[in-house]
Amino acid sequence: MIDHLELRTRDIQAHQRFYGDVLAPLGYVLKVDGAAKGYGDGTSLDLFFVEGEPSSNVHFAFGASSRRVVDEVYRRAKAAGHQLDRAPALAPHVHPNYYAGYLRDPDGRLVEFVCHQAE
Repeated sequence: MIDHLELRTRDIQAHQRFYGDVLAPLGYVLKVDGAAKGYGDGTSLDLFFVEGEPSSNVHFAFGASSRRVVDEVYRRAKAAGHQLDRAPALAPHVHPNYYAGYLRDPDGRLVEFVCHQAE
């Protein structure tokens, strides 16, 4: 449904470090390294960009293939000193297999990593 997402920031280097760390377990790597930083997984067009001035407060989620991947994202973020929001856990009020962990990016936006699969 969504072709790509672009976020704006005042600190491109902090965001490049943050998204480089937390998107790696999902298989995303830096594909565009210019004024905008674009991340993709090699199977589609680059779909996530960071550049320019900050956008308004936004919450978005990256899909993970397993709960283990959600845990790995959170572990890497913690080890790298990124801002943690909520540790990975089930959210049965959404649906029985909704497993998500939450971080804050360098501009304070809520970034979710979620798996919808049973363990």
